[in-house]
Amino acid sequence: MTNAQEKAGAHAPRAPIPSKEIAGLIGNTPLVRIGSLTAHVSHNLWAKCEFMNPTGSVKDRAAIAMIRAAEQARQIVPHTSVLVEATAGNTGVGLAAVAGSQYRLKCVLTDKFGPDKVNLLQAWGAEVIICPSNVDHSDPQFWLNRAQSLGNEDHHFYIDQFSNPANPEAHYRTTGPEIWEQTSGKIDAVVAGFGTGGTLMGVARFLKERRPEIRIIIADPIGSILRCPPEELTPKPYLVEGIGSSFFPTLFDPTLVDQVISVSDVESFEMCIRLARQEGLFVGGSAGCAVAAAVKYLSCSSNRPANIVTILPDGGDRYISTIYSPKWRQEKCQMI
Repeated sequence: MTNAQEKAGAHAPRAPIPSKEIAGLIGNTPLVRIGSLTAHVSHNLWAKCEFMNPTGSVKDRAAIAMIRAAEQARQIVPHTSVLVEATAGNTGVGLAAVAGSQYRLKCVLTDKFGPDKVNLLQAWGAEVIICPSNVDHSDPQFWLNRAQSLGNEDHHFYIDQFSNPANPEAHYRTTGPEIWEQTSGKIDAVVAGFGTGGTLMGVARFLKERRPEIRIIIADPIGSILRCPPEELTPKPYLVEGIGSSFFPTLFDPTLVDQVISVSDVESFEMCIRLARQEGLFVGGSAGCAVAAAVKYLSCSSNRPANIVTILPDGGDRYISTIYSPKWRQEKCQMI
């Protein structure tokens, strides 16, 4: 890191290149130092600002990669194929933006997700299908089953971000190398949420190929099963959107994960408020969860100075009526 970068507290993306399409604007997001959370320790906590992608989330990277892979494999045809995806909202928005006028898009969500994401998907032109969140995995109305069923219809194609190899590959080729370059290879750990696993698995594979001792930590909402041993797989409801799971996704590779840190809804949302008011970072609940987990990790770390990178998947504009609503926070998790 140069002296100028240290003083600025951030690593800016490379100079923008004029682009004829939105895909050319994806990636090269800044790495920003979060100073208020590490003011009294010798560690550096950095945040990869993925909410600065064109549609406001890290999922833009996977969206373009999965569409291009399907086109190259001749699984989809412009102006004919209908794309289907089970999504927490962000992947759907990324797909809608990249697909543009070439493809229709159907997004399957559960009723857990707030109206902001539904409205956003519809604004981008996606058809939204809501499934109940309280059904068994074997139920046809379980959101992944519903998406798979739709994908079997004529001219429909199920993207399936949960097992699509183009998902982690996008982060192996872009996000991981960006983090390595922005830290000049001086990185000790990455802390991030785990939804499909694409982001963290791709980043982890790239970084561990360069320095195997880099630790990969999952920030997991309490209620998700990723921290549990197989005999304790009892998922419980939680409010943080987009990360955690009631099953182990196909993309999950335990050999790349060093630690899982559990974070409560309240801890995640309190961190969102703190980041907005102290750092000017207006982010979603999964970002709050990741940063809260990073702080827990740092509190247990040795006194040796360390560089920790967290990933901020999306911005707070998708959670105006939920996380950033005092009334909602008070009703849902008794926090002001």
